[in-house]
Amino acid sequence: MALMSSGMLIGKIQQPPASFECFANSKPVSLSGLPGANFTNGSSSMEWHLRMSNSDFFSSDPLRTTMISAQRGQHRRTTRLNVMADADYYSVLGVSKSASKADIKSAYRKLARQYHPDVNKEADAETKFKAISNAYEVLSDDEKRAIYDQYGEAGLKGAGAGAAYSNPFDLFETFFGGMGMGGMGGMGGKSARNRPMQGADEEYDLRIDFLEAVFGTTKNIEVSRLETCKTCDGSGAKPGTSPKSCSRCGGQGQVVTSARTPLGEFRQISTCPSCSGTGETSTPCTSCKGDGRERKKKTINLKVPAGVDSGSRLRVRSEGNAGKRGGPPGDLYVFISVKSHPSLNRDGNNILTTCRISYLDAILGISKKVPTVDGETELKIPAGTQPGTTLVMSKKGVPMLGKPNIRGDQLVRVEVEIPKYLSNEEKKLIDQLADLKKARPMANQRA
Repeated sequence: MALMSSGMLIGKIQQPPASFECFANSKPVSLSGLPGANFTNGSSSMEWHLRMSNSDFFSSDPLRTTMISAQRGQHRRTTRLNVMADADYYSVLGVSKSASKADIKSAYRKLARQYHPDVNKEADAETKFKAISNAYEVLSDDEKRAIYDQYGEAGLKGAGAGAAYSNPFDLFETFFGGMGMGGMGGMGGKSARNRPMQGADEEYDLRIDFLEAVFGTTKNIEVSRLETCKTCDGSGAKPGTSPKSCSRCGGQGQVVTSARTPLGEFRQISTCPSCSGTGETSTPCTSCKGDGRERKKKTINLKVPAGVDSGSRLRVRSEGNAGKRGGPPGDLYVFISVKSHPSLNRDGNNILTTCRISYLDAILGISKKVPTVDGETELKIPAGTQPGTTLVMSKKGVPMLGKPNIRGDQLVRVEVEIPKYLSNEEKKLIDQLADLKKARPMANQRA
């Protein structure tokens, strides 16, 4: 669309890019007809007409900050754009723009093997593998390559082309087929969907008593999980029958759908709905309905270690759901919750409790039995103990999880009871004690 304005769209940029469309005043403005690199004198710097491609405008790498301004009469509006650059598919595959289809195919074969996540364990291997697949999908198709060369990736999106393959791994397996990886070890031939799969983990909630959490215990728990079907031995096929190649996908595990558009024919590869991607069909086992696993209940003897608390999680290896097609089983995770105790509270590895004594016991001191996790234990409360004092009973707390020989302490908070009512005799004695307390300072002054 031509620029329908008497104003001039100009830009301040340090490097001139190539032809693009932008939005000024919420309306698309095409600059494709403007002459390139025609510089005019600006107020503060050299100004020139912008020409850049869609691929330069809709990009992933930020260019220099660009200032676009539209002049209409006496008014001047300025919009700051953060211009991004598309990935260069030719650079991704390491080929030139004049590369033949054979060169592109060869480059993809080499790079796909190098960055396949099953072989390359680097953190960004899968990201690179997907980028390589996307580049090959576009450059290997004549129509999409022509659109990309002229308009960039934004042209493909604007044309509704998108990616030809929904999954880069589907493209990989379609490309290599049953030839394998040429000695790459364990990656060829068999579809990933037909490989053994590890079973899912199972969870179980267990509620135990306070003292069981402190010292540990053994529990028999009954869990429901998927186990390998004994009727079909996990194959999912009815005994006496054998799997056959899927007639819908021809044993590939994938089906190709094509759509013809004004821009050409586009293909999409998806998992075969008839065989679920395995490439084989069979008469399903009547016991497991073709899954190869049945839900069963099993009693497991669980050892709960000393020192667990509410929120603790125990892992029992290989006691989860059975895997598919001979895959290993998952794990069982047991989540612990602990019941409260009537007189003891827990703070980490320490036990908290209170002890109530009379004001006379606080004055004179006393030995009193208090509850602990080991049973009632005698606690010596010294004379003159103040209300709210905390006494420590060493190593009477909870064993440390994983180190049962190390225990916390028990902290006893002393509460002193002050009587609200006194008998006449008690009041008389208290008055005498008060008079004695008053007389003592006077005697000290005379001395």
